[in-house]
Amino acid sequence: MSSVFSAIYAFWNQIVYAVSNFRVFDILDILAIAYIIYKAIAFLRETRAGQLVKGILILLVIYLIANWWELVSVEWLLSKVFDSAIIAAAVIFQPELRRILEKVGRTNFGRGQVLDGEGSELSQCIDNVSKAIGIMQERKIGALIVFERKTQLGEIINTGTVIDAATSVSMINNVFFPKSPLHDGAMIIRDGRLYAAGCILPLTQREDLSLQLGTRHRAAIGMTENSDAVVLVVSEENGVISLVSNGQITRNYNPASAGAELRRLLTDSSEEKNDGLFTKLFKKIPLLNKALGKEGEE
Repeated sequence: MSSVFSAIYAFWNQIVYAVSNFRVFDILDILAIAYIIYKAIAFLRETRAGQLVKGILILLVIYLIANWWELVSVEWLLSKVFDSAIIAAAVIFQPELRRILEKVGRTNFGRGQVLDGEGSELSQCIDNVSKAIGIMQERKIGALIVFERKTQLGEIINTGTVIDAATSVSMINNVFFPKSPLHDGAMIIRDGRLYAAGCILPLTQREDLSLQLGTRHRAAIGMTENSDAVVLVVSEENGVISLVSNGQITRNYNPASAGAELRRLLTDSSEEKNDGLFTKLFKKIPLLNKALGKEGEE
């Protein structure tokens, strides 16, 4: 009984010691770890990685059982598997790891892209695209239009034909006109200009998508999983207009609502979004200094 009280007393002393030596940076440390765990769980739930992790956990349980029952051969085999687990994980999770690193690399160190007004090239481009997809929707002409943002799409552009022309309704419709040389691929919009067409996009590997989504929609999702691009899709079967961003697809737009959503996605209108990473840090420094000052006074 005395050993139980000793354990409780030791545990209580550890809590008191931890609380008495608690600092502001400890709060930041806990919040950072909590955020990483939260994002990791969300990532596992949204991708195939969740199923792979379940498989690894099952192997771990089998290993523990083999160790308990002294199944020497099984234990030896699984130990060899776990010895190279880091390399195996890097190979198995390569698409997911690449996606994470690309998202980290897209951290905004400067100011975001902002429309300079209704007369800007990007604004005019969105207007022309909205009018063009209205015509394509009526005629049920398929289209796949990629709006490049911060992630450069040089590898994708190299698969198509560089045009680098000002966008116009007739130009967009001519590119996607059935049986035209470039109608089957994707169009790339860069800085408000029609930069390339006939480009090949990577297909998503997700297995939870509706069977109603064809190759164009899967290519659009795959493109946004590997970059920060925004992709507009017009279905050739039913003329439905869809928008894809960050791997998520929303459907049933009309030309006007699609144009409005494009403006929202491509424009960082608020000051918070316009601020770069360093700007945000500098804004938070006074609050941090104030907190540290209070800690020093105590």
